[in-house]
Amino acid sequence: MITTLTDACAAHGIRRGHLLPLHGLGDAELTFSAVQALDPYLKHGHRHVHAHGFLPQPVVRFTGQRDEHGALLPGFATSFVNISIIDPIDTVHEHAALIDTWIGTLSRLGFHAQHLTISGSLAVWRRAPVAGITLRFHHEGRELGDAVLLWNSEAPSKLASDIGSGLERLAWLLTRRTWAKVVYGTLAEQADMRVLDAVRTATLIVGTGICPAPRGPGSAVRRLLRNEAERIDGLGLSRIVRWAHAYWSGIVPLPVPWPEVCRILDTEAASGKESRSD
Repeated sequence: MITTLTDACAAHGIRRGHLLPLHGLGDAELTFSAVQALDPYLKHGHRHVHAHGFLPQPVVRFTGQRDEHGALLPGFATSFVNISIIDPIDTVHEHAALIDTWIGTLSRLGFHAQHLTISGSLAVWRRAPVAGITLRFHHEGRELGDAVLLWNSEAPSKLASDIGSGLERLAWLLTRRTWAKVVYGTLAEQADMRVLDAVRTATLIVGTGICPAPRGPGSAVRRLLRNEAERIDGLGLSRIVRWAHAYWSGIVPLPVPWPEVCRILDTEAASGKESRSD
């Protein structure tokens, strides 16, 4: 899917950009969106950006929608691949042209324009120092992604586009399989979904070289594992880590090999168990 999207964007002159590191840039502990690549331009008024173009960016986000029991709803995961076209632009017409490009790109995957709708409000939202307008894509009534026009609140001429979705969401809607099957494959039948989500995300974080820690980016690993400590207790993590490491390595090479990631996570899980016993 990423190859198809990359080729489709390249056909429109949009090159694949350099991925952001997972440890957050600026005041963010972890990268949670591809649009963070535009922070120097949008937030600080600089002329440069960290990256632009087509980005299949692995991200960690703890804001996924959950049910009354705290389980993530279908369509949401703590970590996913945020696929986006992000670019500084000069006019609103360029934003509209990029939306048209994205529709054509989606059609290469099988999301044909006759089944796509775009809806939303032209009301401006503001999160200082950035403002924007968000429109949402739906395919046959199911939410597919969004297109966001962004600008600096104090310098509105600094415009940018952020148009995209999640790779896993696209696969979910395209294949019409269950969310669990799309994201976790056969493991969905063999382990708790919360455990799979936690270990999958922890593997991404530790695999990039971030170690568990009481604060900072590494604190996310402890948060993930300790929230699911009872479900992880007694569960060998090797198979899940090996699977998750292979998945993320297909997006971006992970510098820490899977056996070391597994050792770190097993040690952290055991430490969490000892802390509960104390």
